Amino acid sequence: MRWRYVRFDPRRHGREERFKHLRTVFNQLLLETGGDADDAMRWLDRLGERYGWFDGDYSIDDFRADLERSGDVARDPGTGGGLRLTGRGERGLRREALERIFTGLAAMGAGDHRTHHGGGDGEETDELRAYSFGDPIEQIAWTPTLRNALARSAGEPGRDAPGHWSLREEDFEIRERERSVGCATVLLVDVSHSMILYGEDRMTPAREVALALLELITTRFRKDTLDLVLFGDDAERVELRNIPYIDAGPFHTNTKAGLKLAQEILHSRRNVNKQIFMITDGKPSCIWKQGSLYKNPFGLDDEIRNRTLDEALRCRKAGIAVTTFMVARDPILVDFVDEFTQLCRGKAYFTGTEGLGAALFVDYMRNRQSRIT
Repeated sequence: MRWRYVRFDPRRHGREERFKHLRTVFNQLLLETGGDADDAMRWLDRLGERYGWFDGDYSIDDFRADLERSGDVARDPGTGGGLRLTGRGERGLRREALERIFTGLAAMGAGDHRTHHGGGDGEETDELRAYSFGDPIEQIAWTPTLRNALARSAGEPGRDAPGHWSLREEDFEIRERERSVGCATVLLVDVSHSMILYGEDRMTPAREVALALLELITTRFRKDTLDLVLFGDDAERVELRNIPYIDAGPFHTNTKAGLKLAQEILHSRRNVNKQIFMITDGKPSCIWKQGSLYKNPFGLDDEIRNRTLDEALRCRKAGIAVTTFMVARDPILVDFVDEFTQLCRGKAYFTGTEGLGAALFVDYMRNRQSRIT
């Protein structure tokens, strides 16, 4: 299990602060265990014993009781009284995932990307323009408008009369608004066996970035949409509330099926911008052929390669941006992704597992720019 030790001295903190710290650790362990609350609690107990997080004043049982009282977990009668995450606990996971990624982005200056086209809902800017019939009253810039009226009135006959001034349509100025543009995103996650093979854990970063992206969209970019597709032997659309529990399995890598399903989802969306973010660690190794799964895990099979590249061309023709995040240095994967990216005119990054969140979020912010000219 991947673990980053955080120094914590329980003797310097009260019960509430200890609980908050331990809950943060517990939430990280939930990501590591695929949302298994009982397993995460067992790991917390072991780590607490190793690092001295628990003592006579505050035990693992005290933490478990506080966690239940907080509403983050509940007893599950279906598992003999074991712990399960609640909706509140899942929201906490999303918030903390987003905070961790944004902490890493803070120094990079990433922000809320907007279009350069005024109008519609959005935040006011410093740009002014003349009033046009139909402009909303709430966008009138009153200080510049009154200044215009007074300057014009000063040159009119009778200007010396007390209180003489008038307001005309030509005086009005409108403060522009930046327009947020909705973006439809499909997060495509490889769940083939290699994502957890040989002691590697590439699923935890994938779960974390999916949770963080969902939190970002639901709290900040509400016009955007997010869908999650997992691809192994086949592709499957997964409900967003199940993100903490997604995991790899004994599967090959059917990249074609994943891209095909992602396009079908995006074709149903009305957003201006449509994009696919694909997280993978290996070359495509299977496709469906005449109702059967055709597999070849050795090298890069020409037929599998060509059928997968067909989807790159379809994405390009449909105006769907594709960004690939490679979390492993597989030379065959790199060569394939290079060819795939050229065909779909997309982007590709080798991020490893540590850089996945930062790279994906920076790209997401950039891609929110409107393509309207």
